[in-house]
Amino acid sequence: MSLTDVVAPSPAPENVAALVGERLSLSALHQLGGTLGGYSFVKVVVDRENAVIHFLNDARHSFHAIYIGEEILGVPEERVRAEIDSFNQDFYHAPDRRFLLGIIARHPQLLSLETVEVDTMPAALIREFHAFVAQYVDPALPLVFKPANQLQERIVREIPADELPRVFAHELFSTAPFVALNPGTATGRLRAFRTEAEYRAATLDWTDIIVMDRVPDDVPRLSGIVNARHTTPLSHTNVLATGWQIPNAVQLGALAEVERRGLDGKWVEYTVDAHALSLREVPEPAAAPPPSWYAQRVTLERPEADHSPIVNLARLRAADRHRYGTKAANLGELHHVLAQGSQRLLGFYQVPRPPRDNLLPYLARLLDVPLDADLGAAARRLLDERVRVPRGIALPFSLQRRFLESSPRIQQAIGKLKMALELDAREIEPLCVELQTLIRSARMPGALAGEIDSALVSQLAGVRSFVVRSSSNAEDLAGFSAAGIYESLNHVTTAERIFASVKEVWASLVSVRSVRLRRQAGISLDDCYMGVVIQEQVTAGFGGVLVTTNPMNRADFRTVYVNVSPRVTDVVEGAALPLQYLYSTVEGGGRTVSLGDAAEDLDEAAHEQLQRLAVVGRLLQGHFSPDYTFDSPVDIEWLADREHLHLVQLRPYSV
Repeated sequence: MSLTDVVAPSPAPENVAALVGERLSLSALHQLGGTLGGYSFVKVVVDRENAVIHFLNDARHSFHAIYIGEEILGVPEERVRAEIDSFNQDFYHAPDRRFLLGIIARHPQLLSLETVEVDTMPAALIREFHAFVAQYVDPALPLVFKPANQLQERIVREIPADELPRVFAHELFSTAPFVALNPGTATGRLRAFRTEAEYRAATLDWTDIIVMDRVPDDVPRLSGIVNARHTTPLSHTNVLATGWQIPNAVQLGALAEVERRGLDGKWVEYTVDAHALSLREVPEPAAAPPPSWYAQRVTLERPEADHSPIVNLARLRAADRHRYGTKAANLGELHHVLAQGSQRLLGFYQVPRPPRDNLLPYLARLLDVPLDADLGAAARRLLDERVRVPRGIALPFSLQRRFLESSPRIQQAIGKLKMALELDAREIEPLCVELQTLIRSARMPGALAGEIDSALVSQLAGVRSFVVRSSSNAEDLAGFSAAGIYESLNHVTTAERIFASVKEVWASLVSVRSVRLRRQAGISLDDCYMGVVIQEQVTAGFGGVLVTTNPMNRADFRTVYVNVSPRVTDVVEGAALPLQYLYSTVEGGGRTVSLGDAAEDLDEAAHEQLQRLAVVGRLLQGHFSPDYTFDSPVDIEWLADREHLHLVQLRPYSV
């Protein structure tokens, strides 16, 4: 896929329902089908009873089931929708099924055949499906089978490759020329950087649209991002781009294409949609328009910095964020849910998802209980048996205020920085650096050090290694995630390092980057405070990040996206490409999207643990939802061993 404007082939007329019993040419594939992730595809139905193949017109038939009902079985659409679960059982799970359903997608060197993700097609039917369809497709490109879920991946690996040509999703993903990370359109100046050194030497403006192999995590607010190499949608950079609502995509070969077209330094209109991206050169404006995000002001709740005690995280609730910060309050709320349960856990599954009145029967199957069981009790049992939140304490805003007020030099530096911000002076950056240095080097007053030490000894007795995390009132917000902006420090073991790490977290509130990004969001330094979370360092086999949505297909309400790495920091910092998965929280089952930098996939037991994590995330989405649609996804950082899921952070995920 190039960076030039893409012209889609003319679709087939809507009155053409399907191509039936005929060979599918490559041109017919384009005309009948749609596009997904930059690839053309067409739906296919094999009628085993009559030995007939149907290639569906996507403009008329969005669902295999409705086509089969109306065009083959003579069943009206209304009845199919009303009895969809029964039809799906016959189409995707029955061992003696009449129909085999799937899609054919065109890739640069091959055609892939795959079923829908929930299909439990055994080896014999997979072989039959591939062999039958291969007779009816253009022989110019080889037809290979692509497993649609981890069950099929295991089945296919048992079939000799010379008997069933195959390609795995992660193999295609690693070479996919285009991945839409955040759709949108922006106009700005294109800046191409081949090395990080070039990037560091440049002065970036909010009007810039940058093209790089890997965009550094400390990127300032921009108008758009083009990743010239693959990345994960859940890196800090991409989470920020989503929150900023700027177009963001992966486009292999982007740097070479920009050079070929001479676009570096030119003004362009940059558009990302589900199918492709385009860069169209436009005249440079006489004056840059005001940034659209100036109208997206973020209003903070009034913080409370009067005296509050250091407390065990388990004592906090979500409403305590104005004294301890959002991260600490959400962790406290998690402790409460695990201890007391919640009537909101089932919220996502109780909402109608047409044509279904609710998804509760699916949840019952995921929880492995009868349809008439008490699902609230079953959900709570899953959390009780499998989920843990590491022990910890929360340092309130008032502790930071007392520390800052203990140093006249720090107070003077704060006054200078506030004045510079008010005047929009050029000295803002050096004043931030000076203030951070003063905070790091100032002595921790004995009374404050004693309070922290006493809380650690009394609340976290026996813990030898700690994580010190930020918990500001200006992070983990629906309109301002602040992903990666503030400090968190791992493997802290001594009292001296505890105090130094706490000061490092406090200092990150006035870093050049955090001050700049908050200012762009309309958040005043006067309103910002920093709490601190000190938690037990958990040792686990693997960890990562889960978001309870599919970042590459926001309309997909079924699946959640999971990144996995031996180190959580590798996932969120983008330092190494993680393993990436999609898991269904309706029908169940997962798909390996990418192996990232890993040599091999996780084993079956780990996949089962990730499926549990997916369901846990969906249940917690219900509890933390701000409204009664229960549709607002959450972002969870987690660690796991074979028995337990350790949740170390939960925040809203901006869509």
